[in-house]
Amino acid sequence: MITMIAAAGENNALGKDGDLVWHLPDDFKRFKKLTTGHHIIMGRKTWESFPRPLPNRTHLIITRNRDFKAEGAIVVHSMEDALAYAKDDENTFIIGGGEIYKMGLDYASHIELTRVHGTFEADAFFPEIPDDTWELVGSETHDKDDRHNYAFTYETYRKR
Repeated sequence: MITMIAAAGENNALGKDGDLVWHLPDDFKRFKKLTTGHHIIMGRKTWESFPRPLPNRTHLIITRNRDFKAEGAIVVHSMEDALAYAKDDENTFIIGGGEIYKMGLDYASHIELTRVHGTFEADAFFPEIPDDTWELVGSETHDKDDRHNYAFTYETYRKR
């Protein structure tokens, strides 16, 4: 199984200047729960946005830069190379950014999308999810509260 996992605003905003534009502690917990013990595939900019590698995950970084090195991660140069490296993982996660998600649509079998209820200024966006290819199979809404500045909905999609 290959799962794209993301949090995106209603306008598909992912982030700005290498950072998220919201803080949702429950979404961070869910991300950790789902991805721990698995391979996570990301682009170089996403990797560089982390203060350090995420614990208990194998980091695969896709970059066109053949000289790029990343301590604590495996550097590859295509989605195919990343997926080949992770072939024995029962669920590999594609975690961004925008360009990597666009590539991932062709390979993923599932999408775990946290839809943040608001529109945001951003420079990275999640791709549109084509209705003819993807089916929404589950959703769970969370209201805004004292720990979350925005309401959000966990949406699970499966490729048709």
